Amino acid sequence: MIDIALDMEQYDCPFIDTTADHGMAFAAMQWEFDQNVRELETRMVVEADDRAALDAGLEELQTHQNMNDFSLLRRQGEVAGIRTVIEETTAMQTIRDNDGYITGPFHIEAGSEVWHVGFDTSQDADRTLSELDRDNEFDVVERENTGLPELQDVVQNAGAAMTLVNGCRDLSETERETLETAVSEGYFESPRGATLGALADEFGVSKPAVSKNLRRGERKMIERVVEALDDIDE
Repeated sequence: MIDIALDMEQYDCPFIDTTADHGMAFAAMQWEFDQNVRELETRMVVEADDRAALDAGLEELQTHQNMNDFSLLRRQGEVAGIRTVIEETTAMQTIRDNDGYITGPFHIEAGSEVWHVGFDTSQDADRTLSELDRDNEFDVVERENTGLPELQDVVQNAGAAMTLVNGCRDLSETERETLETAVSEGYFESPRGATLGALADEFGVSKPAVSKNLRRGERKMIERVVEALDDIDE
């Protein structure tokens, strides 16, 4: 399989148009293409700079000429969940006409979209990129030829990967921020780039408090790592 990551600017995509005008970003949670009517249904998370940007962006999105259906599923502050149905874009048609397929979620921000698309042969991939270049602006961020052993490894270890992802979700916001800061400041390096006191000053808490947050975060992650190792061994 040829796996390609594209940073794409589509001139007929409602989401790209909206992020070009407003401070917001879209991340796909689910997508389904209806080949009979050539429409793409998606459920997406929308995050905006503030509530005003979210209001303005969602209003523009609903009235876009290529938006066929829109539903606001939930909203909290400057974050929302939406369901949309859009017409097939020119780039989508080009990829599908050349036997391409989506291999991962897409992210849209600041007027461009990161796509992960796959092809069974290099010829299909090269032909698609050539045709896309006629009507779209894009950069190939990454291109990888994934063989059967690599694909088998991905499938076999998907459970271990999800275990690690769930471990990250188990962290509280304080635990996550403490671990991230400790790593970036060099607390776990030898010799240490930051002391426990420096981390405490960073968060405006006592050394026992920051140490407690570190231990909690470390324990949660280590437990998940051990579970993931067991999944890999199996």
